[in-house]
Amino acid sequence: MSTLERARCSLRAHPLALDAALAAGVLVCMVAGSFVVPRRENAVTWGVRVPDPLSLLLMLVGAAALALRRRNPKAVLALTGTVSVVECVTGDPRAPVAMSAVVALYTVASTTDRANAWRLGLLTMTVLTAAAVFAGPLPWYAQENLGVLAWTGIGATAGDAVRSRRAVVQAMRDRAERAERTREEEARRRVAEERLRIARDLHDVVAHHIALVNVQAGVAAHVMDKRPDQAKEALAHVREAGRSALNELRATVGLLRQCGDPEAPTEPAPGLDRLEDLLTTFRSAGLPVRAAGADGAGGLPAAVDLAAYRIVQEALTNVQKHAGPGAGAEVSVVRAGPDVEVTVLDDGLGRPGAPEAGGGHGLLGMRERVTALGGTLTTGPRPGGGFRVHAILPVQTVTAQGEPA
Repeated sequence: MSTLERARCSLRAHPLALDAALAAGVLVCMVAGSFVVPRRENAVTWGVRVPDPLSLLLMLVGAAALALRRRNPKAVLALTGTVSVVECVTGDPRAPVAMSAVVALYTVASTTDRANAWRLGLLTMTVLTAAAVFAGPLPWYAQENLGVLAWTGIGATAGDAVRSRRAVVQAMRDRAERAERTREEEARRRVAEERLRIARDLHDVVAHHIALVNVQAGVAAHVMDKRPDQAKEALAHVREAGRSALNELRATVGLLRQCGDPEAPTEPAPGLDRLEDLLTTFRSAGLPVRAAGADGAGGLPAAVDLAAYRIVQEALTNVQKHAGPGAGAEVSVVRAGPDVEVTVLDDGLGRPGAPEAGGGHGLLGMRERVTALGGTLTTGPRPGGGFRVHAILPVQTVTAQGEPA
């Protein structure tokens, strides 16, 4: 911090001392001006005249009032205006007592609104000028009278200009603070959305593959002694599911560890074009899955395609985990006008101790995906037994600004 900045901070911390110093400076200027006699050719003469005691007293009162100009500016303006009028009427009209009224008028104009500033400025200008013109001993056209008119107008104008500049600077600071708060809120919102997206993706990947590993491991343990060939096949499925889970986890974690903008993934995100492969993994795990109407939903946007795939994946994972033995599932993905409808049905009776409908992170993740695209999700038990997941995804999603994505 420079010496000038330190001095400004010190003066702002002690406003009364600053006003006292200003009052002393104004008093010195008024007293010095009362000894000056103006001459032609831009020259002045000192010591020709001496102010009378009344003028010195009025100058002292006017300057002393300026020390309180911040506490009650209008009262200070009234007091300094009064002593200026008294000086114009009874004292030496050439004594610059009106200087204290000009400073007080500047203070009022710089601390109040524009309407009050101009109203008080015109009132002060009119009263002081009229007192000097009509009640003073000098002619109405004397330069001292014109000086009172000019200096009061300058004081009001300068004070209003300073007030306007302060208002502009404060408005700029407020806008900057609002912009900073908005940026911080936007950053926090994006971080929260990214955390939800990462948690959702990790849940989809881990839950699906771990469910398959659990089922195949159970099959291998059950048939290990009597049918070793089937046990080997189940262990092969376990190994394949584990490899797929590790690959997807490695890709997700790799994106998180990159600095700056992540690079493009080495393989495209899964979509409905890989739906048959997904159904095959569940069939190999012992879940009968039938696909109905899954061929008419091609050419979808990437976000809708990925959401539809993840909804089917999570719904079938829930069937595998909670529907119970002997349960079958049916998957339907159809294009219905401007929307894509994804339906997953199962006829299971449930496993003992299975979570109630609507619980867990899987259904929550599905609902978040659908809501992000502006669609609707309906889940719940079926009348004859089993569970139903039905999602409606708009093909042309809409952004928060109302524009097509």
